[in-house]
Amino acid sequence: MAEQDEQVVSENHIDNTVFVVDDDPDVRDSIALLLRSANFGVETFDSARAFLESTAMSRPGCMVVDIRMPDMDGLELQSELTRRRIRLPVIIITGHGDVPLAVRAMKAGAIDFLEKPFDEAHLLASIRRAFAAGAAIQHDARAAEIASARMAQLTEREREVLALVVSGRANKEIARELNISPRTVEIHRAHVMEKMEAGSLAELVRLTLRVGDTGSSSFRLH
Repeated sequence: MAEQDEQVVSENHIDNTVFVVDDDPDVRDSIALLLRSANFGVETFDSARAFLESTAMSRPGCMVVDIRMPDMDGLELQSELTRRRIRLPVIIITGHGDVPLAVRAMKAGAIDFLEKPFDEAHLLASIRRAFAAGAAIQHDARAAEIASARMAQLTEREREVLALVVSGRANKEIARELNISPRTVEIHRAHVMEKMEAGSLAELVRLTLRVGDTGSSSFRLH
């Protein structure tokens, strides 16, 4: 059965919940005590499965995860979060002999790893970096939503022109491929720029790539 602490919210860290996932109750309690003293919200989980079965993944925050746990370890949890497209920043806790595993976790996207026994100041600094990274992730996600909403306004033909434009094709090449006139391509291209609210080709490419990064099935580059 999962142990889950009540979320603590302060005016300094109103959305900054730290999700601690560790099968060792002493470690969970000590980390939770430290984070509460620093005015962070805290929720603890005694297993990766308990975390995955909770509502935590749908809320903003960051994670502190032990790399060695029964049933599902920290690396497997990190992999599952990636599979589910959950982009919570992760800090890995590791024993001295688990550094190679922690390096693997870093390569897979973890913000930091801390060896036990870890320095409290180092943990707090890592958590602040994780929240900064999380804010950037949220910003990027919002930008992708906006770009996707704009793209949804495009007609099927405009999407075809957009894909070819951002692939680097010239208007004459697009005209030949789509069997339309270069003038018609220019008209479609102008509509695309207007609907995407792009002031330049570079901006149009950035907006398109943001939608592509979400894995949306509504758009694919040729």
